Amino acid sequence: MLLLKRVALVFAATFGACAIAGAAPAEPRAALDTARIEQITGLKGSFSKNENVFKVSKPRTDIPIQADGVAMPPFMGLTSWAAFTPAHEGHTMLMGDTVLFEDEVNPAMSAALDAGLEVTALHNHFFFDRPKVYFMHIGGMGDPAQLASGVKKIYDKIAEIRTANPAPGSAFPGKIGAENKITPAPLETILGMKGQVSNGMFKVVIGAKATMHGVSFGNEMGLNTWAAFAGTDDEAVVDGDFAMREDELQPVLKAMRAEGINIVAIHQHMTHEQPRYVFLHYWGKGNAVALAKSVKKALDVQAALQK
Repeated sequence: MLLLKRVALVFAATFGACAIAGAAPAEPRAALDTARIEQITGLKGSFSKNENVFKVSKPRTDIPIQADGVAMPPFMGLTSWAAFTPAHEGHTMLMGDTVLFEDEVNPAMSAALDAGLEVTALHNHFFFDRPKVYFMHIGGMGDPAQLASGVKKIYDKIAEIRTANPAPGSAFPGKIGAENKITPAPLETILGMKGQVSNGMFKVVIGAKATMHGVSFGNEMGLNTWAAFAGTDDEAVVDGDFAMREDELQPVLKAMRAEGINIVAIHQHMTHEQPRYVFLHYWGKGNAVALAKSVKKALDVQAALQK
């Protein structure tokens, strides 16, 4: 009887452990075709057996870079990379970081989005860097060959830009009127809301709501989407910020880039907020009415996702 009780206890403990971990065994993850990834990207990679990750990298050596007066070789954080790991159902997960100069950011971003990749962050890693360097983080899930092809398209776009203009650019194309003389009425009609006017400039603000540390907050605490217009009606600039949920980021990015609006930052503004928000900063130049229509298209995309 005592032996039977011990057997029963062992069986119960083993069964309970399986139930906690999930009774079904984990789905095996297929091995990566690393040679195929190298062939598609045109880059040599390295494999981490411990983490089952294959990573290709591309050091940024074409233009000398300094930070705080110090020469920065690629070893100091100036290497683009893309890492691949097997996922479930035969898919592959991609993550990466791309070293970009300012005039490369938006063409490279469009290349990534058009190839089906995700752009998950855009920010700086240094201060007082010359020329200014930005870092575009990418992600993706799917067929490894398609993901690798997307990475190649990003790097090809960078090479195309630098071949055409060896020195990094210092401004976006287009002009901005010397005086601020924006006409608010047509912009309010397009955007469907009243705005603020100051010294010939025009601005709209759309608040959102969340909680943080158990406290509700919104517009006045900085949780908002906004668009500000300056210059003239024909030669205007719009800058602003989209506050969005994580699932809204990629559709809004695609809408903005399809309209030729430049993305200048993607990051968070706070921590521990519920729900989580990502912030997208942008800059556009052109006719004020056309710019307002572009912003409205992105707002409509975001609104449709919130329904």
